[in-house]
Amino acid sequence: MSDNKKQEKDYTAEVDALLPEADSLAKSGKLQEALDKIFALEKLTRNAADLSSTTKLAKAAIQHSYDARDYPLLNSTISLLSKKHGQLKAAIQAFVEQVIEWLPEIKKRDGEDRWLELLETLRTVTEGKIFLETPRARVTLLLSQHHETLSESPSAKDPKESLQTASDLLSDLQVETYSSMERREKTEFILEQMRLLIKVARQKDAELGKEKTKDLMGGGEAEWVKVRVGGRKVNEEFLKDKENEDLKLKYYDMMIQHALQRDEYLDVAKYYYKVWETPSIKEDVNGKGKAALEHIAYYIVLAPHTNEQSDMLHHLFIDPALPKLELQYNLVKCFTTQELMRWPGIEAIYGKFLRKTPVFAQEKRWEDLHSRVVEHNIRVVAAYYTRITIDRLSGLLDLSQKETEAVLSRLVVAGMVWAKTDRPAGVINFRAKRSAEDVMNDWSSDMQKLLSLVEKTWMGMNAAQAAQSRVKS
Repeated sequence: MSDNKKQEKDYTAEVDALLPEADSLAKSGKLQEALDKIFALEKLTRNAADLSSTTKLAKAAIQHSYDARDYPLLNSTISLLSKKHGQLKAAIQAFVEQVIEWLPEIKKRDGEDRWLELLETLRTVTEGKIFLETPRARVTLLLSQHHETLSESPSAKDPKESLQTASDLLSDLQVETYSSMERREKTEFILEQMRLLIKVARQKDAELGKEKTKDLMGGGEAEWVKVRVGGRKVNEEFLKDKENEDLKLKYYDMMIQHALQRDEYLDVAKYYYKVWETPSIKEDVNGKGKAALEHIAYYIVLAPHTNEQSDMLHHLFIDPALPKLELQYNLVKCFTTQELMRWPGIEAIYGKFLRKTPVFAQEKRWEDLHSRVVEHNIRVVAAYYTRITIDRLSGLLDLSQKETEAVLSRLVVAGMVWAKTDRPAGVINFRAKRSAEDVMNDWSSDMQKLLSLVEKTWMGMNAAQAAQSRVKS
């Protein structure tokens, strides 16, 4: 099938003469005779590469089959025309798009069975044809939505299988490679793929048990991986355009779900920040904007301490919008201040409110908050103490000695603090033994600073004496 062949003859006059005759025959009940006449002339126009005439005849043949409500004939006509030797690509594209426009009406008027038959015919015709990749994607989306609807129906035989089929149908489409599809439509397809993958993943996780899906490729783990891959296909710069705001919110909502599945709190905070930056959200001070800012504060304090987390935490603290949320502002302030936070006090001040929020309603996140408080306190102690007894540190952290050693060991392994424990003596050393080279380097640096200060002072005194002598003279 190619459109590169040069047109050899123009059959416009013959086509214009035949179409009214074929229409008259079809209306009088002689549909097959009308189609035979159309096919005979269509062969001539196709071999002559007359695109306009071929398209008219193909669409007319399909239209007559549709008007007669003869769906077996309609399906066979579509298949026959698409398989004709040397069929023009543009002609196939034209009648496929024509049939796609009829699908809503057919489903409403003639039922799902006829609609499904036609869908499968269109999928068969468009399979493997690059020039029909966009129509195939649209038809596949309709079929996927049908299977998803079946999965939600109370009378469904196998809801899980229907949902899996819906997801698989869309996941097979590599729409990001389609040159004929507009960017917005591509993004919509990718988001729909991600949505169905999340739905399937949650269903599988519920069956297997969430605790088993973290480390094994069981449950919905494979689907969660695909969600992450799908997220990388979306151009975030494109989402910044005002007309794509709805897609942006859908995208970050799904990325938040993915990050929460893996307890990646810093990523969750960053995604909520992207949501909060959206003009329509930021303007909603008492609604979605407030909720987004609250979630940023919650998840940034839940995130383990890193340079990126610390930078984002301090930027959030100085944001003029945060002080309007008094409780969240004070919570963030606790983590930006180099002072100890006693866990019983945090529980007393914030516990009653925070435990009622969807974020901290889960026991695991409340425990993670406790861990972040303890880690913050250890960093504060490491900044102010050179040596401290294990008993004293345990008292400051409100933990048992065993729990204190476990948390401290974890932070040392992660590289957050340097510490060395002398267990027989019951002492923790927060300062590494310095080599002679380190001491000399520090001494050299201090001497350079001192000499620089002396030189500046001497130059200042000379300038003052010179000014004074000029005044006297």
